[in-house]
Amino acid sequence: MSTTEPLADATLKIAYSPCPNDTFVFDAWAHGRVPGAPALEVTFADIDVTNGIAERGPDAPADAADLAGLDVLKVSYAVLPWVLEDYALLPCGGALGRGCGPLVLTREPGTDLTGRTVAVPSERSTAYLLFRLWAADVLPGGVGEVVVLPFNEIMPAVREGRVDAGLVIHEARFTYQDYGLHCLADMGEHWESTTGLPIPLGAIIARRSLGAEALRALAEAARTSVRMAWEDPEASRPYVRAHAQELDPAVADQHIGLYVNEFTADLGEDGYAAVRGLLTRAAAEGLVPAIAPGALDFP
Repeated sequence: MSTTEPLADATLKIAYSPCPNDTFVFDAWAHGRVPGAPALEVTFADIDVTNGIAERGPDAPADAADLAGLDVLKVSYAVLPWVLEDYALLPCGGALGRGCGPLVLTREPGTDLTGRTVAVPSERSTAYLLFRLWAADVLPGGVGEVVVLPFNEIMPAVREGRVDAGLVIHEARFTYQDYGLHCLADMGEHWESTTGLPIPLGAIIARRSLGAEALRALAEAARTSVRMAWEDPEASRPYVRAHAQELDPAVADQHIGLYVNEFTADLGEDGYAAVRGLLTRAAAEGLVPAIAPGALDFP
């Protein structure tokens, strides 16, 4: 989108996941029901893909497999230290919460992971940072090899013994027992018990070059879309189900209930404290670069 266009008359390019929480949050906006909001050109992409796009920057050249030119993206909070120069964190639309953290799964209960192989969905994910912070506290000997697998392949890999443990996210919280697996540790419980803060998972970011006025308008559109979804949950069901066809509707509802909450409408003081806390702790462990003062401030 050209930064000289009036925002209400523009079409913004946005990428978010097909997961129920994202389709629920953006349903009203994506379907033109948010008054005065710009139209959206939506691309569905796994968060590991959008993390990579954000890291390459808004002016990176496009190729056949790329999604360059995006104005708004859903990314992991973990990737923010690499992208905040080009993108601003929106104070709404993302995923934080309590009781919704990633899980470490094993075939046998109580497995000692010292020196063991662990599958993770990404090394640029919030889940990975939470896992590494947990391991630093409870595994003085450290884990062994970390392998990256698509999130839908992690539970089968653990079940089949190809890895010793797996770090899982999203709806896997509700389905891992179907694979005969055991929850060794809940990364969210560890984070909450050691910080008292909610768990920062997915962030909405937008190009800073859009300008402060446009960024504020985007935040308001996202916030309105969330509130409209809460006011009329049935309106979003066709969109949610169309993009989560493999999920039982009850699981999709659980997913939404867990990941769409007051922090989705507004990060607030606790939300910002959680994000700063995660990135500060991760930087202290050498997992991410330190962020500059004020980098999280919204224009």
